[in-house]
Amino acid sequence: MSMKTSNVKFKDRIHLKMKDESMRAAVANAQERMFKSRAVAAEKLGNWEEWREMGMDIRNHVLENLDYYLQQLSENVEKNGGHVFFAATAEDATNYIETIVKKKNAKKIVKSKSMVTEEIGMNQMIQRNNCEIIETDLGEYILQVDDCDAPSHIVVPALHKNRTQIREVFKEKLGYDGTSDPEAMTRFVREHIRHDFLEAEIGITGCNFAIAESGTVTLVTNEGNARLATSLPKTHIAVMGMERIVPTFEEFDIVASLLCRSAVGLPLTGYVTALTGPREGDNCDGPEEFHLVIVDNGRSKILGSEFRPILRCIRCAACVNTCPAYRHIGGQSYGSIYSGPIGAVLSPLLGGYEDFKDLPNACSLCRACHDVCPVKIPLSDLLLKHRQIMGEEKITASSERAAITGFNFVNSHPFIWDKTVKIGAIMAGKLIKDGKLPFKVGLLNAWTQTRDLPSPTGQSFRSWFKNRDDK
Repeated sequence: MSMKTSNVKFKDRIHLKMKDESMRAAVANAQERMFKSRAVAAEKLGNWEEWREMGMDIRNHVLENLDYYLQQLSENVEKNGGHVFFAATAEDATNYIETIVKKKNAKKIVKSKSMVTEEIGMNQMIQRNNCEIIETDLGEYILQVDDCDAPSHIVVPALHKNRTQIREVFKEKLGYDGTSDPEAMTRFVREHIRHDFLEAEIGITGCNFAIAESGTVTLVTNEGNARLATSLPKTHIAVMGMERIVPTFEEFDIVASLLCRSAVGLPLTGYVTALTGPREGDNCDGPEEFHLVIVDNGRSKILGSEFRPILRCIRCAACVNTCPAYRHIGGQSYGSIYSGPIGAVLSPLLGGYEDFKDLPNACSLCRACHDVCPVKIPLSDLLLKHRQIMGEEKITASSERAAITGFNFVNSHPFIWDKTVKIGAIMAGKLIKDGKLPFKVGLLNAWTQTRDLPSPTGQSFRSWFKNRDDK
């Protein structure tokens, strides 16, 4: 799977997903649960705003000195016996990994959850080499078994499926005959894939944060699969976005605290793993060979632009968990592996406007994401910047540009504005009957929800207010 997950038009995806009642119920329940848990965890930590400020400062410091920390990280990884590859593009990254797969003559690979590997389309490359790749994160495994269904959430990829649907997937694809109890299904998957860890020649993971000072790769997970994927296969490949660095363990402690509380509402997740190179000679666990693939894939361009704040993201999905648009349309409507507010900003930057021009408009600009982002990314401001750029570059529809141009003209001429408002009020009074418009034209054609409009009086607020003052 690459960044783009659907070729269906954006509005068609939305209309389809809006009819999926089980998905919408699952998303609403998950949002409420995770949002409340995050709020409780933040309150228990105390001084939450100060923690957010520290998180923002750490991420800004890294971005301002990224060349220094990347060099420090690569030098320390190599000192620890690992190999480092800087991939300018997604193709460079997959080509390097493909070289390792061929060199090891790998027939099976186990992989823990990683957004950046999906971003670069790594799984497709591995499968082209007649090599089996097994997703070992439970959510990702569910999607893989279900004919490579697209993820709908950054942290909980199978969020759009309820337990009954998951049971049916396992029953149809794997012969599962147990109940829909989550523990029973988890136990079944654990037993089903345990042998894969022992048979795999290569284990692949992402990287939540790399620690430059020690050359360490850290993984923050709720399952033990990542530890098995990094300790049993003889070769471990970690793939990370170039911005996912902290200077020392001290900063990691802060950003990990923010990440865990913002993502799942816990002080820490089940597992926080720190890996520093391949195993040493006297150790019995760990890989014999370690590779760190550092992916640019457009991040350098973002770093030098006004969109730089998006690189502060720690992939906690707090913005997704509070977004009203996401609540109604679900993650798969975005057509990108990155969904929600973070996806609406990041997808056009990494994948281009041609594929993702609709996403900056999938936002009501309520700014709820501002309040919950643990590193204070101004997401709605960045979405507005996208809209401005698309307007200036004439990417938006000509009808929309014409409407905005007309509005700006009228709005900048008080006399014309006054007359237009009066005429509009009169027309509304004559056209709107029983709370409905008798016709739909232009952008009104896209309005599919039923909503009663107030019965207009035929007077503008301005004239009403003026007459009130006169009295």
